[in-house]
Amino acid sequence: MRIRASCAGRALRLYFDGELDHHAAKRAMGEIEGYIDSRLPRDCVIDLGGLTFMDSSGIAVILKAYRRMHDIGGRLGVERVTGQPRRVIDAAGIERLISIA
Repeated sequence: MRIRASCAGRALRLYFDGELDHHAAKRAMGEIEGYIDSRLPRDCVIDLGGLTFMDSSGIAVILKAYRRMHDIGGRLGVERVTGQPRRVIDAAGIERLISIA
């Protein structure tokens, strides 16, 4: 799995590509925390448009990013969720906490 980032002002966008499974989750969270801690964004969007597979470890990654953004007073959203990753997110019910577009 690969994560790319773009930042405009205090808005951070993270693009996920590939497969987010338990093997990739720990590394992904480290990268996400690094991006958040170095840029201290007000808003962060995780773009899952390039994600082809996600298991429950992906939910844990999203929730940890949500908590980190909450800790710094920011907001997290998730966008472009399709296919199999969408089914995992829907089953987890995290849209009660996080904006899913």
